[in-house]
Amino acid sequence: MKDASIDWLLEGDAWVVYRTRLDLLGQSESDAEVQAARKSMLSDPKVKNLVAELEDWPGTVLNSHKSASQSFHKLEFMADLGLTVNDPIGKRIATKVMKHQSAQGPFQLPMNIPVAFGGRGKDEWAWALCDAPVLVYALIRMGLGDHPKVQRAIQSMEGLVHENGWPCVVSPELGKFRGPGRKEDPCPYATLVMLKLLASVAELRKSPAAKQGVESLLSLWQKSDSQHPYMFFMGTDFRKLKAPFFWYDILHVLDVLSQFKSARTDPRFSQMLKVVRNKSNSDGSYTPESIWLAWKDWDFTQKKLPSRGLTFYVQKILKRIH
Repeated sequence: MKDASIDWLLEGDAWVVYRTRLDLLGQSESDAEVQAARKSMLSDPKVKNLVAELEDWPGTVLNSHKSASQSFHKLEFMADLGLTVNDPIGKRIATKVMKHQSAQGPFQLPMNIPVAFGGRGKDEWAWALCDAPVLVYALIRMGLGDHPKVQRAIQSMEGLVHENGWPCVVSPELGKFRGPGRKEDPCPYATLVMLKLLASVAELRKSPAAKQGVESLLSLWQKSDSQHPYMFFMGTDFRKLKAPFFWYDILHVLDVLSQFKSARTDPRFSQMLKVVRNKSNSDGSYTPESIWLAWKDWDFTQKKLPSRGLTFYVQKILKRIH
């Protein structure tokens, strides 16, 4: 990445400055510039509002995993920004999350699945493989990877993998509910967030489960014209640049796959990356093509100007492959 582009990122929101110093420049957490950027980030009104919402965990009852306003997506975002259990408020939030661990291992969220969709039509604590891995990933990022409860959750979900990736799996409380698709198909989103979870644990990046997950996503890209399990497509909408990474889209998939050495050298990964690189502006910046309306105050939620936040995400992917 050009120095001029780095300078441009360092003129952005405090969180972009903080993460650029850490993830692109490789500066240490103990560096005075990094510490100043982190302090500035935590005092940013947008960040403070997010953290205040999370302290009211778990927030509203989950009704759509895709909704960018869901608490578990916001927790993941804050964990990626750098909120940890060393922050008093981070510790309080993590403690609340870990209070609800299922008998099966994954942590639970309040949900309400209508009877018509196989649920019981009432508010209850439950989990699904399209939310539980995100919670565990966030807890790992917050510094709780070695906690026995987190370890138990990881092992239980890793063990659910099939030869073609992770299927749609839900807790007993949700009855017969599952996504729209054949039972034997992999769920692309569940596979994506499970891979993200495994990528955050060094000793699991080369596990058989990770290998199956990587091949599943690369195969889905290769066969994107004909295979759309659980109604997840890799067409026009999938290829639009969008941030943060809350759902199944090209940057989210590339961000996760780029953390696996075997994927980075695969021609299918290169094809996917080329789609993104072709969207670059002449100065190396990137402009959002799709936005999360629930995040309207952030710089990656407008489609008219280059976004420092989005550009940072792309550059972090590119840095991994060089």
